[in-house]
Amino acid sequence: MRQSDEVTPHARIPADVDTPDKIVYGLTARQLAILAVAVVIGYGIFRAVGTLLPQPVLFAILTPLAGAAIVLALGRRDGLSMDAWLLSAVRHTRSPKRMAPAPAGRPTAVPAWAPATETPAAAVPVLRLPAKAISATGVIDTGLQAVALVACTTVNIGLRTGDEQAALIGSYGRWLNSLSGPVQIVISAQRVDLSSHAQRIIDNAETIANPALADAARDYADFLDDLAARRDPLWRTVTVAVTAAGDKGRDTEVLRRAEHAASALSALGAQTAVLDGGRAAAVLTCATDPYTPADLTWARALPDAAITGPED
Repeated sequence: MRQSDEVTPHARIPADVDTPDKIVYGLTARQLAILAVAVVIGYGIFRAVGTLLPQPVLFAILTPLAGAAIVLALGRRDGLSMDAWLLSAVRHTRSPKRMAPAPAGRPTAVPAWAPATETPAAAVPVLRLPAKAISATGVIDTGLQAVALVACTTVNIGLRTGDEQAALIGSYGRWLNSLSGPVQIVISAQRVDLSSHAQRIIDNAETIANPALADAARDYADFLDDLAARRDPLWRTVTVAVTAAGDKGRDTEVLRRAEHAASALSALGAQTAVLDGGRAAAVLTCATDPYTPADLTWARALPDAAITGPED
């Protein structure tokens, strides 16, 4: 068999890139500092009471101190060093605990970030989000900068040849190097509402003239309902947040950057779209409650839009 001459791109990433430097005897500066403090405290105890107490009692005092210092310096829990874990535990213990407003009849203080109301005891705190406004074109005003959202799909690079993978990686790198402002790439998994799709299929099945095709559509709708009942289907969404700062023309600039990001990513084979105001509001709405099945394909009303009911 003839071997391919294509070269598969490789990039070595050290696994210990975040590991602190070892100073002496395989110990970091933090570990040495903890052990040095323990040695100084132990030496001070020995100098103070070493001649007054018998050796067994002195060992009984110094042994727990040495053990605590070793555990504090070398121990780890939940991926954190033991001193950092204990510091976080102390901060958590001392911080106020308030998960939800108190029930009716029990007065409680409203948090400082909640807006002032006439009845603070019964008021429900309102979270102040960074976004202040969303324009019809999809520009999100955060105060200091403007943000535009670009929705895109993923690209399966594993099925490409070595040259194709190198070309895709190179194109992606050129887009990253062309950025002149902060950009955030958000990859999230959200629950899929299959019931709405099933109902849509049933509604369309009523318009199918062929009975066999109509029955097949109804069977498919039943399959979706059964799948939603037995499983927890998820879908993956990729959203690119492009930013622009400045006092003048930043809305136009952020949309230009969003269009540039969409065209650059579409050159890689991904389907991209710059979200308008309604679809950007839908993305933010679903992001605040990712556990509730929602459909991002239909746009939401903007925060400042007037909602009216049917005329009588």
